[in-house]
Amino acid sequence: MTHATFADGDAYEAYVGRWSRPVARAFVRRLGVPAGREWLDVGCGTGALSETVLAMAEPAWITGVDKSEAFVGLARDRIADARATFQVGDAKALSLPDHSVDVAVSGLVLNFVPDPPEAVAEIVRVLRPGGLAAAYVWDYAEGMAMMRHFWDAAAELDPASAAWDEGRRPSVCSPDALRALWAEAGLQSVAVESVQVPTVFADLADYWDPFLGGQGSAPGYLRGLTDEHRAELHGLLRSRLPAGPDGAIPLTARAWTVRGRTT
Repeated sequence: MTHATFADGDAYEAYVGRWSRPVARAFVRRLGVPAGREWLDVGCGTGALSETVLAMAEPAWITGVDKSEAFVGLARDRIADARATFQVGDAKALSLPDHSVDVAVSGLVLNFVPDPPEAVAEIVRVLRPGGLAAAYVWDYAEGMAMMRHFWDAAAELDPASAAWDEGRRPSVCSPDALRALWAEAGLQSVAVESVQVPTVFADLADYWDPFLGGQGSAPGYLRGLTDEHRAELHGLLRSRLPAGPDGAIPLTARAWTVRGRTT
């Protein structure tokens, strides 16, 4: 059994956090929540989604919760807005009272929660009647080109790498799974949509170096390789990534979004 590590906020930002921001903007825009509502960000990470809510949705306040002390610390350092508070906590055991928020969101985290139905049940518990529950997850199986290139190359050199590949694991990262998760929690008017954003890397180093930061499944796998194996994988990716004349590598990333309301 392999485990992704999430302890270095800066390394995570360089790896995939930077690509989560355009998804967060599209997600918040589509929710269309009126100003003055009280929000919860479950699995807030380094604060990308909370920051977007503050900038676009005019909340009364937002509370971000994450298990990683390092990520919560970075969110606090980065976001000085008085409407935002961040706390270390478990998505499956939120410290908020029943029926205490209008909107509960979660960005790119439900697939890492050991028991997603339990986490969604907690979201439903803290929402007021008619409250909005919404989330998004990366489409690891097909839509994350940066990771699919990495794992396809890794599997050619080492079939055992499949144990680390997020796209090969049972998860909630598909439309049907997300729709079922929301419906089984008793949420109404459930809707699932996709968001696709460009992920353009300036050159091979811009693509490769963030994988060396150790945050997430692919970097965790890479960290355990010998120097020789790592260099072989680097060379295979260099030969396959679709670089343009200027060296830039234009890829795309897709996320699935889901939303529904409490009764």
